[in-house]
Amino acid sequence: MYEPEFWIALAQIIGVNIVLSGDNAVVIALAARGLPAHQQKRAIAWGSGAAVVMRIALTIVAVELLRLPYLKLVGAALLLWIAIQLLVPDEEGDGAGEAVTGLAGAIKTILLADLVMSLDNVIAVAAAAKGNNLLLIIGLGISIPLVVFASRVLLTLMEKFPIIITLGAALLGWVAGDMAVTDPIDKPWVDARAAFLHWGAPLAFSVAVVVIGKWLASRKTAAAAAAAALQAPVVAAVPAGAPSLHRVLLAADGSPPSMLAVQRLLTLRNDLRDQQLEVHLVNVQRPLPGDVTKFVSGRSVEDYHRERSDAALAPARALLQAAGQPFQEHHPIGDPGPSIAELARNLACDLVVMGTRGLGTHTGALLGSVAQGTLEHSPVPVLVVK
Repeated sequence: MYEPEFWIALAQIIGVNIVLSGDNAVVIALAARGLPAHQQKRAIAWGSGAAVVMRIALTIVAVELLRLPYLKLVGAALLLWIAIQLLVPDEEGDGAGEAVTGLAGAIKTILLADLVMSLDNVIAVAAAAKGNNLLLIIGLGISIPLVVFASRVLLTLMEKFPIIITLGAALLGWVAGDMAVTDPIDKPWVDARAAFLHWGAPLAFSVAVVVIGKWLASRKTAAAAAAAALQAPVVAAVPAGAPSLHRVLLAADGSPPSMLAVQRLLTLRNDLRDQQLEVHLVNVQRPLPGDVTKFVSGRSVEDYHRERSDAALAPARALLQAAGQPFQEHHPIGDPGPSIAELARNLACDLVVMGTRGLGTHTGALLGSVAQGTLEHSPVPVLVVK
């Protein structure tokens, strides 16, 4: 039976690979989505299989290189930066890649994307393996197929529970701290004079990643919201003397709380009696990382977002249609909270209605992160339905 250290390292390998492979999973899905149904599974299987072999080979090379002096220190610094960036909102590119045509084209896209985008995976996994190639192969053998064949489930979970990303970033910080104190150049000194750094440095790096990452994320979100507020055009407001509740923005994502928000809106409409209520239905999709959009066409990215947004709005759409309530749909891409607030401003809405928690929730708070972000940036009242 293996020692506890083996199982801890195995869990680290699987954890960091799942967290860092989300982008790769999106590329795989986008590369295959344009193919006929009978070719999609073949493209994913062949492309992912080749990527697995390539990833294992690159990581074994990285394991050997990390035995050299100073390289672990460099790797720790790079991994620390990667961990912090994991918590900072992404800016989506324009879709610079070419449209995928045919099975060979899809496999080529998957392989090229995995080669370019796997630097973070390779460094993190090589560090977690601590020179044990058997551990490395077992960890990658378990986690990569999980990412490939359960990518949609994993991505949905990460969107629904952002705490997973935070924990993943903290785990990367832990691995970086361990790398920093086990480099051949400083390990003898740490072992002899500061053994506490073997747990103190990883802990400090984990905390630093979360604190710095969250701080940078809040600054970036605030700056983006401020810029949008200054540049966005505003439609004409409701004329003076009009009823106080005329135009409502309804945010929905298919979750139970958002469905309660739809029902609450319909109750409000009934209370208004003969008053005509203008409803705007919105679902905000988070942007894909720029690395992803380098390998797929802009059309593929647009279709991907629209498909997910349509699926998220389907339950709310059905309820509104069944109740005979006209509505207009909006499908923006961005940070959901500020984006909802910006749309409410642009449409001159009188009220925003949304659920407390939906896709993109954040554990440990009374409100979900999307609802909290909307409340912080909205220029109009927000009705949060629990």
